[in-house]
Amino acid sequence: MSESNVKLTNLCPVFISENVKRTVKFYVEKLGFKFATHYDKIDNFATIYRDSIEFVIVQSKFGKIESNTKRYGAGYDAYIDTDTVGGVDIIYEEFKSKGVNIVSKPRKTDYGTYEFVIEDIDGRLIGIGLIYNNQIYFENSDIKI
Repeated sequence: MSESNVKLTNLCPVFISENVKRTVKFYVEKLGFKFATHYDKIDNFATIYRDSIEFVIVQSKFGKIESNTKRYGAGYDAYIDTDTVGGVDIIYEEFKSKGVNIVSKPRKTDYGTYEFVIEDIDGRLIGIGLIYNNQIYFENSDIKI
């Protein structure tokens, strides 16, 4: 493969945590992730996985953890796509049954997604959903659909 054909294949958000072990436990027990821990390294961290989703959780050395919404008044801290629009409701029910804090129930947005929002143990807001209407979502875009 030539270098001009190289593709980006994944995004791995890095979440800072005041207590990495507690955060990993939440993602494993409440959200169904698997983990690889590196608690004995210079940077105390773990990587968590579910399906094709990957996050790195790193121990904070100072400062308070705040969600984008609390800190900046807007935005999620991460967004996870499901593989189908119907999968949004299935994941919603799974997380609800495990006692995850649901910030908003599944809904169609004015920008063409069907999504819900959860809050993780560190107060981060995570949207979970999928584009259901390409015409709305890509209306003002240079992406050809």
